[in-house]
Amino acid sequence: MVQALQRTAVRGPTLVRLLARIADVDVSESRQSLSDRLSEWLGWTDAITLSTALAGAPPAAARFAQAAGGDASSLCAHARRSLTGAITAATRAPSMRGASAAQAAAAADTTADYADFRQRYLAVQQAMETDLGDLRARLRVMVAAMGPEMARLATVDAAMERALGARERGLFATVPALLGAHFERLRDAQQPTPAADADTTETRAAAPGAWLRAFRTDMQSVLLAELDVRFQPVEGLLAALRTR
Repeated sequence: MVQALQRTAVRGPTLVRLLARIADVDVSESRQSLSDRLSEWLGWTDAITLSTALAGAPPAAARFAQAAGGDASSLCAHARRSLTGAITAATRAPSMRGASAAQAAAAADTTADYADFRQRYLAVQQAMETDLGDLRARLRVMVAAMGPEMARLATVDAAMERALGARERGLFATVPALLGAHFERLRDAQQPTPAADADTTETRAAAPGAWLRAFRTDMQSVLLAELDVRFQPVEGLLAALRTR
């Protein structure tokens, strides 16, 4: 029987919990503080850049006075809707004109290839990185225009994005491999098993396409959770804009 994302022992962000369940592993909660973990991620050049941004004179707000274009809340809402739509499209089952639901499911069972899903996942990841990177830059312009201290905040955010960007990309790049192993496990579990009655050659299997539907659901859940993680810096800047 196909069972998707059933483990519930892991605590933490939704993305971490989902990946732990998909990988079928128990992940203990880290005892490191956030500052200790960041110190492992940041090189000495990153530390100097951040220290300069924090201690130096805030940039002149006039540098950032140009219009960023659009209302911040609307820009964020549009970006989330667009990326959520891309996730839905990437995980939607293709329609087969003239075929019944059972026929389409059976055909999908035999032709499903994780390479296709991997390419879809990577395409959505690239869209998230590009769209949210652009949005984050526009929001920094708006934040910096609010005054010297807010301009300092925008500078620190830009420095953090540069410092942590490579590490974040490396971590997100591991997700497709975890999903690939999950895909294989679900497909293997779909294989027919001998019936309980040893005197019959009858075999029992899950309904056609059940494992693939479960995988699509899991992949969509992981992508939405990744979107939430990637959106956090954007939401921080949006919160700063709402203080004015």
